[in-house]
Amino acid sequence: MYALGFIITREIYEDDQYGKVGAQKAKALARSLRQTKEIVAANVYNRAFTAGYTGGDGIVLLSTAHLNVAGGTYSNKIATDADISEAALEQASIDISGYRDDRGLLIAAKPKKLIIPYQLQFEVKRILGADGRVGTDLNDPNVLKQSSIYDQVVVNHYLASTGTDDWFIMTDVPDGMKYFERRADQFEQDNDFDTENAKFKATARYSFGWSDPRGLYGSQGA
Repeated sequence: MYALGFIITREIYEDDQYGKVGAQKAKALARSLRQTKEIVAANVYNRAFTAGYTGGDGIVLLSTAHLNVAGGTYSNKIATDADISEAALEQASIDISGYRDDRGLLIAAKPKKLIIPYQLQFEVKRILGADGRVGTDLNDPNVLKQSSIYDQVVVNHYLASTGTDDWFIMTDVPDGMKYFERRADQFEQDNDFDTENAKFKATARYSFGWSDPRGLYGSQGA
């Protein structure tokens, strides 16, 4: 549950000839509600490697030791944390393609969306945008661009609260990342009879998380 509000006295309301006070406060309240939702959503990623923020299997979101229901473990992160690069993205695609279910059966998973902090946006453009391999004098093609594996790139400005080189890949595995909304953003207003104050509030109920960790893949950077 998220809620915030403000109060305007009757005297302010009477003296505010151009309606600036109420309009400014209402605008700030709406912005606060939007900012809160962005931060709460991004925290799922920002805490993906952080001990204490665990999922249903008691393991953090991105780990090399997730538990299978039928026994054994699986990984949804790169074996050795690496900065984003051509080689790292190729390895990520290979790892995701090798995802298996709890019974050890291949599920033919695919990368769906590359999610990065704003600090990595130009590096990613170089990696994915060039016709040839980046940083070499070879004539090899850029297979990442040709295969269109990472056509969908999302720059999230609310990432990187603990590091500016973390990167994530959302996969097409069902029941992965989740957003539950119990109450959409709601704005209400009422007047207090005794004080003659006008009260304004905004509320929302929602949560972000995940069910199947295979819905995400990532690295903390080198």
